[in-house]
Amino acid sequence: MTEQNDNPIPESFTRYGKQIRFPGLGIEAQKKIAQSRAVVIGCGALGSVSSNLLARSGVGQLVLIDRDFVELDNLQRQVIYNEKDVGMPKAVVAEARLREANSTIDITSQVTDVNFQNIEQLLTDEDSRPTVVIDGTDNFETRFLINDACVKHSIPWIYAGCLGAEGQSMTIVPGETPCLHCLMMDGPPPPGTTATCDSGGILSTIINVMSAIQVNEALKILAGLPDKTNRKLSVFDLWNNRMNSIDISSLREKVECPCCKLKSFDWLAGKHGSQPTILCGRNAVQVSYPDRKTVDLSQIATRLQALGDVEANPFLVRFQIEPYTLTIFQDGRAIVNGTEDISVAKKLYAQYVGA
Repeated sequence: MTEQNDNPIPESFTRYGKQIRFPGLGIEAQKKIAQSRAVVIGCGALGSVSSNLLARSGVGQLVLIDRDFVELDNLQRQVIYNEKDVGMPKAVVAEARLREANSTIDITSQVTDVNFQNIEQLLTDEDSRPTVVIDGTDNFETRFLINDACVKHSIPWIYAGCLGAEGQSMTIVPGETPCLHCLMMDGPPPPGTTATCDSGGILSTIINVMSAIQVNEALKILAGLPDKTNRKLSVFDLWNNRMNSIDISSLREKVECPCCKLKSFDWLAGKHGSQPTILCGRNAVQVSYPDRKTVDLSQIATRLQALGDVEANPFLVRFQIEPYTLTIFQDGRAIVNGTEDISVAKKLYAQYVGA
């Protein structure tokens, strides 16, 4: 037994002693963290760092959800995976690795593609609802789904995104703060208009910074201190040594948000987002966005030329990255040849076109 200000620290909390001694927390806050449930959606760069920090902080129940498997080029920034893990499902490896770090907490994993048909069940069809959800995804389609589900069920969640050496983060507390839809009233950026990690690159340093910010915000919520959360949009550019904090508190009053104000959860209803279809006999999947406007094929072709073989005409762009071929059309639709796995096709679309 050790002590902090004459308050004994239980033997089961010894490993968290230095965290408990931080004046902002203490024993009672640690007890709340131990009784809480955190869900990490996406176990790639952000998710792998965030889940590691959460497990070591003593979150009582940690749920890891990811559709992907470990690849060699993940190891530069996805810190809980090693070379021997290449080819294994990320969520499964993450669960095993974090159990080695903290065997005293409950860790579960699910290898699944989060979509409008299953996200509510993943978040709410358990004995206990999440105390907080961590965004570890790499595309705005899933983020808007998370936003709809969390706003609908009043679950706080922490958004973060990274590209190059830049990152941004936003804490959403339903009923108190603006939601992601308030920030992006026009919805996600159209495919091809922004770079991705595959086309623009990314530094591991910004991943670790943004994940630390996510978990720091999450700990405030897990400890029962939501009033301590940052109510601003945090923006970082590590390479150019710039940091900014943007006040977005007035957005809830200024915009007629269809999600948090009108309670119209169109992403949950499947009205937006991709609609993948396996093309029988072609070893291909079509990923389509019925609500999406036309895309700039010339811009997409220019961006992809540095990454693989590209053929382009006024009607389509064909991009080959072995063993796959992506054919992208003006309406934002793409046919991914070389797989009949919908999750693989959606991943490739997000990587090379953007979602």
